Amino acid sequence: MMSEGPQPLPDQVNPWHHFREVQQLYETELKSLWQSQVLLEQQIHEIQGLKQETNRLREEINSLNEGVLQSVKQILEDSDIPSDDKNRVFALINMAFKKIYEDHVQMADWAQKTIGATIDEDRTSKTFNPEYVKECWFGSFFMSSAKPPDTILQPDVYPGNCWAFEGSEGQVVVKLPEKVQPTAVTVQHISKVVSPSGGVTSALKDFLVYGIEDDVNKEEILLGSFTYDTEKEAIQTFQVKNEQSQSFMYIKFHVKSNWGNPEFTCIYRVRVHGKMAKQLNPVEGGKE
Repeated sequence: MMSEGPQPLPDQVNPWHHFREVQQLYETELKSLWQSQVLLEQQIHEIQGLKQETNRLREEINSLNEGVLQSVKQILEDSDIPSDDKNRVFALINMAFKKIYEDHVQMADWAQKTIGATIDEDRTSKTFNPEYVKECWFGSFFMSSAKPPDTILQPDVYPGNCWAFEGSEGQVVVKLPEKVQPTAVTVQHISKVVSPSGGVTSALKDFLVYGIEDDVNKEEILLGSFTYDTEKEAIQTFQVKNEQSQSFMYIKFHVKSNWGNPEFTCIYRVRVHGKMAKQLNPVEGGKE
């Protein structure tokens, strides 16, 4: 019998067979990628829709809040409470604001007195004394004495419960309980509709935020320049610039102007948001 010789390999018998298998594999992969892309685009569209719906609901909530605040003011104006009965008026407004001003800033606040935040009074402007100001609601009606700077580190926000400094430019330095890598700050004032004077000219307007590392390195690092807009909601959050991801023990708020009050500027509450330096790994912590 004659030998048939070496048998050819399958792909040598039909070289296009292997090519078709590879082609089918790629087609399957491409089809899977295309389906994934379509699904991703649908999810992105849904997320955009959810964002729009969230913004719409937020606007409705803000509108409802303004309506409630206006109603509270009107009720107080129409009530038969004697004008000199300050304690009852104070209690009513305080109770209303504790309900109304529950906010939705879902970020940790490192500038809270209850967790150890304090005011560096040596680097903070002097407190404005309203005692000598005549015909001023700030001095004569809602505030019988000047509030200390650490008022701004507490959540109770109602007319008159604020810290004030003289004029339109001043500063406050907050010592945080721990070194924090800041990501944002929040500033709060009362709304026009509940202001006894009918306006909020004492609200801060343009302000700068600085980070100070500690008591040894006192260099001030600018984290941002912002404007508090009295035509927007009472609670406003601002994202800071911290490109080096530095951590700071002190945050300085330097107010450059207010909304027109020549006598004083009021700050009701400030907050500092971010990550505690001890919780950051070396990559996230930058110089830390």
